[in-house]
Amino acid sequence: MALRPVHVIIKAVDSPAIGRFWAAALGWTAYSPGVTTYVGPAGGPVWPDPVYVGVDVVPVPEPKSATKNRTHLDLATTSAAHQAEVVARLRALGATPVDVGQGEVPWTVLADPEGNEFCVLEPREMYRDTGPIAAVVVDCVDPRAMARFWGGSLDWTLHEVTDDHARLRSAEGVGPYLEFLRTPDAKTVPDRVHLDLLPSPDDDRAAEVARLRALGATDLDLGQGDDVPWTCLTDPEGHEFCVLAAH
Repeated sequence: MALRPVHVIIKAVDSPAIGRFWAAALGWTAYSPGVTTYVGPAGGPVWPDPVYVGVDVVPVPEPKSATKNRTHLDLATTSAAHQAEVVARLRALGATPVDVGQGEVPWTVLADPEGNEFCVLEPREMYRDTGPIAAVVVDCVDPRAMARFWGGSLDWTLHEVTDDHARLRSAEGVGPYLEFLRTPDAKTVPDRVHLDLLPSPDDDRAAEVARLRALGATDLDLGQGDDVPWTCLTDPEGHEFCVLAAH
């Protein structure tokens, strides 16, 4: 049994525009196979990508609330000059600076044109080979509990667990990290950004969902109905995610 994150869902009122923003931000390409806009590495749509976690922008009617997203992307840079160049380029694309109480820090906090927060990190050795997305970061109350749930849910390797953070990455040591950071506030609004997970080709979605429920996941009704090829769940702290049909 194995599940892997295959893309980050971002909900947006103007999904094609936000897809184009993220494609330009990451140096990737936006593809529109249907109602969503998928952003992945250039060279044609390969899904699931063998290395990277893509971005899938889904249209919704309601704009983002003023509440900070509990899931965001950290972008990697290779030098101080590269970080400055990335920030300037993103601001020219429509990103805006955001104060989320970070104070004086070596990274830059921005928001995309619909207000979804993300960070442009200063160069860090551990992210030198992740690609443009260094990490998918999730705010949580208890990183150790998140490590137990997500470490048991995914086929990724748990790298570090403390009271303040937990970190996982692909067992092959490629692509971005999945990180859980301790914050004092609990989840209060529906997620604007969430992960989609994919079973391996030999695994069954229903069996994987049952396994996740046994680990502490809860069913989530978003009005999706029974005839969609995915299952919506929440983790033990209420973060939403979906399990897709095996590919």
